[in-house]
Amino acid sequence: MGSLSKKLFARILSLLLASLIFSAMIVAALPAHSSAAPVPQASAADKLDINAATADQLKALPGIGDALSQKIIAGRPYRTKLDLVHKKIISQSTYDKIKDQIIAHHPKTNTMTPQPK
Repeated sequence: MGSLSKKLFARILSLLLASLIFSAMIVAALPAHSSAAPVPQASAADKLDINAATADQLKALPGIGDALSQKIIAGRPYRTKLDLVHKKIISQSTYDKIKDQIIAHHPKTNTMTPQPK
């Protein structure tokens, strides 16, 4: 191989290497596609209020049956939906299944009106 061929070979090799590195950088910057379908986030209006839901509404949630729906009702009121785990009403794994579908609303108290005497 002559010196001209070696220089040409070195340039081609360096160009290939540079394009390979550049391609890898582009691929790394692209967002990853998940094979699992994303779980749509429910808006606050679409979420089930654990402080007001009926046993049948609670049983419609994944992982909640008769026993857990009764425990949820008996443990009311809840300040936050995480109270379900903190009060040991449901397990963390069950909570993880339903956390995007529930909310804990608080009854509104009107502090501006005077109390009857």
